[in-house]
Amino acid sequence: MATTDTTSTGVRLAADVGGTFTDVVLERPDGTYASTKVLTTYDAPERAILEGVGHLLAVEGAAFGDVVQFAHGTTLATNALIERRGARTALITTEGFRDVIETRTESRFEQYDLDIVLPTPLIARKDRYTLAERRNARGEELLALDTDAMHRLIDHVGNAGYESVAIGFLHSYVDPTNERLVRDSIAAAFPGISVSISSEVSPQMREYERFNTVCANAYVQPLMASYLVRLRDHLIELGITCPLYLVHSGGGLMSVESAAEFPVRLVESGPAGGAIFAADLAARYGRDRVLSYDMGGTTAKITLIEDFRPQTAKTFEVDRTARFKKGSGMPISIPVIDMIEIGAGGGSIASVDRLGQIRIGPHSAGSEPGPAAYSLGGVDATVTDANLELGRLHPDTFGAKDIDLSPELARRAIAASVGDALGLDPTAAAVGIAEVVDENMANAARAHAVEHGVDLAGFTMIAFGGGAPLHAARLMDKLGLDELIVPPGAGVGSAIGFLVAPFSYEAVRSFYTTTTDFDVAGSNAVLTDLTNEAMSFVQQGATGDEQLEVTVERQVSMRYVGQGWEIPVMLDEDSTFDELAAELLTNRFTKAYEEFFGRAIDDLTIEAVSWSVRVSTVVPVRSRVELSATGVSADLELNTRSAYDAVVGDRIDTPVLDRGDVGVGESVDGPAIIAEAQTTTVLGSHHVCTVQSDGTLLITRTARQEVAS
Repeated sequence: MATTDTTSTGVRLAADVGGTFTDVVLERPDGTYASTKVLTTYDAPERAILEGVGHLLAVEGAAFGDVVQFAHGTTLATNALIERRGARTALITTEGFRDVIETRTESRFEQYDLDIVLPTPLIARKDRYTLAERRNARGEELLALDTDAMHRLIDHVGNAGYESVAIGFLHSYVDPTNERLVRDSIAAAFPGISVSISSEVSPQMREYERFNTVCANAYVQPLMASYLVRLRDHLIELGITCPLYLVHSGGGLMSVESAAEFPVRLVESGPAGGAIFAADLAARYGRDRVLSYDMGGTTAKITLIEDFRPQTAKTFEVDRTARFKKGSGMPISIPVIDMIEIGAGGGSIASVDRLGQIRIGPHSAGSEPGPAAYSLGGVDATVTDANLELGRLHPDTFGAKDIDLSPELARRAIAASVGDALGLDPTAAAVGIAEVVDENMANAARAHAVEHGVDLAGFTMIAFGGGAPLHAARLMDKLGLDELIVPPGAGVGSAIGFLVAPFSYEAVRSFYTTTTDFDVAGSNAVLTDLTNEAMSFVQQGATGDEQLEVTVERQVSMRYVGQGWEIPVMLDEDSTFDELAAELLTNRFTKAYEEFFGRAIDDLTIEAVSWSVRVSTVVPVRSRVELSATGVSADLELNTRSAYDAVVGDRIDTPVLDRGDVGVGESVDGPAIIAEAQTTTVLGSHHVCTVQSDGTLLITRTARQEVAS
């Protein structure tokens, strides 16, 4: 890592706290990056961040005061929800709706399974309370709030030791008056208790999803607020006084104050950075159909990117009890980059089930104790141990700071966890582990594509994260893709994504109207309010009185009368409705419906249910890079080692080279292992890798054509 004088112009930093490693990236004034990986410190995640920051600044010859922006993403909120390590939380809701978060909806992810296991509600029944109050779907008051009962309940909750309170009343997304009254009364009586209200966290119809989301926000709010304040204070003590920004699940930056108020927006924080990284590369390389593949130490994430934009959703699930099964998890109704995430990271633990089948994950060895090969006390076999046994990783080329891999410990763990149970030697067991994890990821990609009605033929894969380049070429084969990109900085791709993310915020609200009786004034008022709300959040990224250049995207979710779910319909950036609005929306919905389902339905009333406005700062377009799979053979003296090639189905002598030794325009024929500081790219015997003008590796299966040197 070359030393660069950055003291005169300032640097930008990004930190991504993952389940195994914390990645820290420094952007130099010339737009190039330096990076490091540090084992995540679970008891105090900020320790690993500060260690990585101090190391990078020292290497780069920069001072703490030279940092002009700090972007951060973390899995802390996600882990707290999954592991149930949040605050002691109470739920206050409308009388008669105490059990909504437990009874869920009528949907069952396994229709005929009598022993179906659903996620345990985030808040136990004993911690759920009700108040007499009621509004209808139009916001009209049917039963006034019993204020005497409210004060008695507040006294009880305040003296019962609760750290946080979630408030969710029926139809409060239309009229939040009662939620605000209860919140303000709690704040006045017990200012030390955190309070979240559903009309601010998720002002959308469908009470189960809304109640669950506000419960999740309240559950992690004290933990996240404490962590963010500690991190900010530590940075200030070191001399980093620039603003600290958080990456939210929708793929944009938000202020630390907003993140502390709405921590549920951080649930997919780290993975969202990876999707933004891949989308930025897709635009740079002119690839409008991309499969983003991000594999770290704990999980693998797959995202579809079309027209240089990641697919998005208004709801996603955390902590699914059944793999790939919608409805088996905890729904969170916030804007999010749509991705599928499975327990298939480098630290994912391999085992053998009752049927004698190899299983991978979802449990991970994490950073404590880590894979057996890390020599930190781990005894379970992991994907990393299998890659070491297969020769894809090597102690001499493993770039993680302060970790020396032990092939012997990996071999023992593989034998104990898998080999002995199946009567296989460690190499055969490692092959089984690798093939199972690759097939799991391929199945996840196929399922995700089918759910979105997408044919993966013609897609380009972009692989990043510490583990993805090890498996990407094999995954490309399984999915029948013809092109794989491993960009520079792949090992810390999500953190780099933080540095190219815009300041953005998406405001969402349910508002009902129909095309036969369209509420022009109400629709315009909702769009105006949502735009102002989103703009106020984005403006927090401005310096002083600076006015940010922004783009505004408006969307409405619509359906035919009688349908249970909606499809998104894009609106113009400056949408203002008039007497022709109903006709306009009918035409746009019909076209969108035909694209989704093949044909529209005639003579049915169309409903507009939910509205959203996303405001984003304009990110400068990076210069275009033209990719070429044509190159000249790299003339290198190569070392070799025995490594397993899935194409041949056996161990063979495999050339090993350093990524930095292959020049622009040079090609490497597989099999080959291309090592770099924070990841390793593995080529099968029918793969060809060509280095592009920006250092990107373009991997194909097509025959390489020689060009004149």
